[in-house]
Amino acid sequence: MKPEHILQKLRIDSLNDMQREAAGAILHSRNDVVVLSPTGSGKTLAYLLPLVQLLDASIDEVQALVIVPGRELALQSDRVLKSMGTGLRSQSCYGGRAAMDEHRVLRQNRPQVVFGTPGRLNDHLDKGNILADKIRILVIDEFDKCLEMGFHDEMQRLLQKLPALQRRILLSATDAEQLPHFVEMGRTTRLDYLVEEEPVSGRVEIYQVDSPEKDKLGTLRRLLLQLGDEQSIVFLNYRDSVERVDQYLRQQGFVTSAFHGGLEQRQREDALYKFSNGSATVLVATDLASRGLDIPHLDNVIHYHLPQNEEALIHRVGRTARWDQMGRTFFLVGPEEELTALSNLPQSGEGLQHWDLTTNTHSPSGTDGEKTPQPRMSTIYIGKGKKDKISKGDIVGFLCKIGGLTPQEIGRIDVSDRYAYAAVSRTRLDALLRAVKGQKIKGLRTIVEPVK
Repeated sequence: MKPEHILQKLRIDSLNDMQREAAGAILHSRNDVVVLSPTGSGKTLAYLLPLVQLLDASIDEVQALVIVPGRELALQSDRVLKSMGTGLRSQSCYGGRAAMDEHRVLRQNRPQVVFGTPGRLNDHLDKGNILADKIRILVIDEFDKCLEMGFHDEMQRLLQKLPALQRRILLSATDAEQLPHFVEMGRTTRLDYLVEEEPVSGRVEIYQVDSPEKDKLGTLRRLLLQLGDEQSIVFLNYRDSVERVDQYLRQQGFVTSAFHGGLEQRQREDALYKFSNGSATVLVATDLASRGLDIPHLDNVIHYHLPQNEEALIHRVGRTARWDQMGRTFFLVGPEEELTALSNLPQSGEGLQHWDLTTNTHSPSGTDGEKTPQPRMSTIYIGKGKKDKISKGDIVGFLCKIGGLTPQEIGRIDVSDRYAYAAVSRTRLDALLRAVKGQKIKGLRTIVEPVK
């Protein structure tokens, strides 16, 4: 498939400068390539678009290995490749689920591209579930994190198992001081699109919100009320703090998703799906949500806890103002805190501004400051998927014919192997659940339940 057809399928008008230069370097030279570019600038597409042109769809073996630091980025990258409609097969592999189940799918799917975390990829290579003799291209996404000491030994063992490698492509939003020798980079093209001394995009408006109390819950509530139904991520530094803030906001009537490393995989996937499809207005999260998540339209990034270092700041704020959009970031500052610790805030635009909670003059959504905003959509879980021969069209038909919805009341639908998620109009949720209870989809009885 031609690149222009892929972009048309993805509904992308054109590539940005970084993506064009990265694609050219990967396609038109034999060099290894290092791409440094801010979060949200489209690095996944920057390497996937040329990569698919270098692989042979007629060879039923893994030809490219993409190493990522976590399961969310593995799943997201795999979804992007599948959405490109190139005919290449791919699979994501990561810890937290049975390796035998992944092996079974690898054997059935025969992928040409595998996205995975270092530990799980080592496991599959050791057992012969993935054969290394045809793997010519290695991509390390977020290489700064993959090559940290926590992954150091696993990465070294992994790269020693890839004797047929010809190309290495490394991508990150922050640079590494030095690449370990075992990466064995050859002649290298280095593309640096990072802007020095401006870790936060000039398209982001920056606000300080003063909290009169050390406990910022009340301040956070008032800010979210003023932001109305816009989508916001609230960042905290600890898992138990995420649980506490999420519980408080739910008690106040907000529809939220909680996201941190202590949750089960299904819980994390539910939380991200609810937020990304507009079924929740607030994602309460640790810095785990600051990297590798595809949330294309995010209005606000709120720092309940101040970021612990500049790298955390870069990745948090990089969730908003993606591509050419605008965004806002809010620092909640308690009576004993100072923003001077974040010395590298950008000076472009209006710089740091103060957000006045006593008025609604800043409020972009024109709310009255008291009514708790509600999302337009809700998410439902359907207990059948691709392995049951269920498609998006089948789900739309089921929701319309049996559930009584119109196509305009149905949002994003994602179909996995054994289940599916669908966004539906929030005001029609209860009637829908009553209508489909006990009903069959394509002759199969299934569970349909709300994702809470």
